[in-house]
Amino acid sequence: MVRLRVLTTNDWPLWREARLAALTEAPHAFKSRLADWDRGGEERWRARLETPGTYNVVASLNGRTAGMASGVPGEGGVCELRSVWVGPGARGLGVGNRLIAAVETWARRSGATTLKLAVIPGNESAVALYRRNGFVLTDERGDLLPDGVTTERVMAKPLRPAEGRSTGGT
Repeated sequence: MVRLRVLTTNDWPLWREARLAALTEAPHAFKSRLADWDRGGEERWRARLETPGTYNVVASLNGRTAGMASGVPGEGGVCELRSVWVGPGARGLGVGNRLIAAVETWARRSGATTLKLAVIPGNESAVALYRRNGFVLTDERGDLLPDGVTTERVMAKPLRPAEGRSTGGT
């Protein structure tokens, strides 16, 4: 059974476990590197979870960490989906879909009209996951990667307002 847990700052050990597993298992999928995080102390991990307005969720499958995702507030009605990872033993079981849906629900409740993400070029399995969840590639250029040449690919999904949320119309 897949369970999702929204994290608080006191859950920093769980976040650390998931993040280090992601960076170890799939270094090609992230701009951050294991060396950037593996020596981070408690303050650093707590600080990541204390970023104002963020939403961090970890998935577990049969009691073991199976995946993670974050939502980060932006400007102009845009929120970002970040740090998505599903462990090898949980792939193909809908964990990625559940994580994305949780962040999407958070973004809608936050009043976002668009959810964006950046994906490393060549990570076609991630692109396929995002496409299945309604994201499309944009012409927007993402951040420059460490090679100094390649940029992230940006994908976006328009969001309908959350139930019970006014759109300001008459």
